[in-house]
This record gives sequence, C-alpha cells and structure tokens, in this order.
Amino acid sequence: METTIKLNMAVSNKYQSGYPLLMKESLVNPEALTEEGQQLNVVDEQGTYIGKGYYGLQNKGVGWILTNNKNDSLDQRLFDQKMIEALGKRKAFFEDPNTTAFRVFNGEGDGIGGITIDFFAGFYLINWYSEGIYQFKNEVVEALTNHTDYQGIYEKKRFATDGKYVDDDDFVTGERGEFPLIVQENAVNIAVYLNEGAMVGVFMDQREIRKAIRDRYSMGKTVLNTFSYTGAFSIFAALGGAAKTTSVDLANRSLPKTIEQFSLNELDYQTHDIIVEDVFKFFKRAVKRGNRYDTVILDPPSFARSKKMTFSAAKDYKNLLKEAIAITEEDGVIIASTNHSGVTRKKFRGFVDKAFKEMGEQYKICESFSLPEDYRVHPAFSEGDYLKVLFIERVCS
Repeated sequence: METTIKLNMAVSNKYQSGYPLLMKESLVNPEALTEEGQQLNVVDEQGTYIGKGYYGLQNKGVGWILTNNKNDSLDQRLFDQKMIEALGKRKAFFEDPNTTAFRVFNGEGDGIGGITIDFFAGFYLINWYSEGIYQFKNEVVEALTNHTDYQGIYEKKRFATDGKYVDDDDFVTGERGEFPLIVQENAVNIAVYLNEGAMVGVFMDQREIRKAIRDRYSMGKTVLNTFSYTGAFSIFAALGGAAKTTSVDLANRSLPKTIEQFSLNELDYQTHDIIVEDVFKFFKRAVKRGNRYDTVILDPPSFARSKKMTFSAAKDYKNLLKEAIAITEEDGVIIASTNHSGVTRKKFRGFVDKAFKEMGEQYKICESFSLPEDYRVHPAFSEGDYLKVLFIERVCS
C-alpha cells in the first residue's frame, strides 16, 4: 500500500531532475507520513509523477526516492536489480587480490538511500541508517543471498533515537566470523572487527589517501598521524619507509588497536610512538618543545568532544590547520581531510588559505582527493560526495 505525498511546486524541477532525498520542508502534506518504512508515491502539487520511495528519518531528510519509473514497486525485483547493477560496477575490486575490503553498495549512489554495504574478505556488512530502510531488511539480505557468495553477513543499525549506533549482536546469517578478520588493502594487512560496535577498524573511503602516503610522502620522513584511530595511516607511512611515525588519539583503544596493525604487517611498533592524548594538548606540547614533522596528517571527526573542548569541523578546522602548520617542517606536507558534508570544497580550501595567511606562510596544493570509485555518488546529490582531502606543501619563503 502506497501513500501519496505532494511536493511544493518550488522544488518540483529539482526532484524531477533526480534529487533523491525527501525533505520535510518540501512536502505539502507531511502529516501523511505516519510510520517509518511507509511506501510513498511522490507527486508535485499539480499531480506530476516524481517517483516512488519510503519514509525514513535520516539526518535532515524524511526518506528517499528509489525509482522514477511508474511501473516499479518497492519489491524484491527492484532490490535485486539495484544489487546486480552495484555488484557489476565493483567487478574490478572483486578481481583484485591485493584489496579484499571495499564498498559494494553506496546508498543513494547505487539507487537505495539509507543503506551501505561493505565487503570484507568474504563477509558483507550492511549499515542501516534509518528505521525506515530497516523495514526492507528481508529484501536487502535476499538480494545479497541471490547474487553473491558469502561466508557471513553482519549489520550495523545506526538509527537510535539519540542518533547513535544501536548496540546489538550484529550477526545476520551465514557463518559467524573469527575476529580479527584480516583483510588486504593494496597488499597491506588490516584487522577488522564486524562484531565490536559501530566502527570496524578502518575507514575504507581513505584507501587512495593511504596509498599516496605510502608511495609518495613517507620515505625517510617523520610522520605525525593525528586523530589516528587504529593507526592505518601510520602503518602505510611505515611501510613506505618513514623514519618514524607518531600516532595520537584520545581514545584508549587506539593503543592496542594500533599495536595490532603494526604487528600484522611485521613492523616493530616499539620503534614508533603511539600516544593516547588529546590532539590539541599534544600540539601545544610539541610547539613548546620545538618538535617538527615532515608530514602531518589531519583527519578529525566532523564533531568531537573532550573534557576541555568541543571540535566542530565546520567552525574549527582553520584553527586546527594553524596548529599543524606550527609544527610542520619547511617544505613539509600537511594532509588535511574532512568528511563533513556541510563543508564544501570551496569552503575547505578557504580554511587552508586563511590558516596559512594568518600564520604568514606560503603553501601550494600538491594533490587533492575525493571519494574512491567504489563510493559511488548520485549525480543529482552532490552532498553525497562528502570526502575532501588536500595534500598541502608548506612552501619555504
């Protein structure tokens, strides 16, 4: 049973052009939305057909349009079709023996907003971003079962009422994995855990950045990896010939997790520094001591809170860059990354420009990156292209 919802004429053209995220303020009759998972027939105020979708609260939206074809239904056939297309577009990844962890389905970029599906060496992990899309769990799992061979399927439910992860067993079907599960990324070993809360141990959208660090920015360098999580950037730097890496993260888990990653790649973690500390406190001490680094990696969360301060990428990234500039060697490189969808590429470059100008420094952009090929982006939904990474050289004046 479908519920008809109407869009304001002011946004009709936008949605007719393929925009997939339903916004509450765009609806004439939002009161028609009564239960997440509700199937929707979307038209504008004049009755022009827009598409079919579902009601699901996610970030700023109230649902997603999944098809613009009047003859489609939100049934198993549609989910199978989307899955077949997505898997076909990752053929090269499945055939690459040096990389066994990648994204096979990227939400609206593959035609179903509200879910992502990742592959980890024979296991699939489904991320559900609303109760609405979770109502289609059977269809999604059956699509995977129909069109892939797998050892097991796990899931992460990311739609608690406080906006956080729903802690659960996470196992769905198949065989339970033995963790850590060791995957390969460009021939580097990485430990992942599909059964330990919201995060698995690696952010795969940074794959190309890690490779660039290993191949072009590490040989003989001192590398500082801030907000280091499990130390993946440090591992790639060390494998690229870094003289020394320093990993800094506030979370206590970062120490054993980083040691684990070093050991998996037969690297002596004791010749590197792994520090559990607030990054901003570390910066201040480094400045006092006159410590400098050839390569500084900045990959903060969009929003973070410690006992003494709150960090917001949208407001504070410029000042974070200034802190990094102060401890970067002349002709050194800062690798600045943000996944905040609200920070545009133009705004991000503006942060860089202002930070260097306020420090009285010169710079040049060596390389820039966005999402890798497996993180497909919907052509009408630029917000989905969230990753922005700049390799910035501090130019000797």
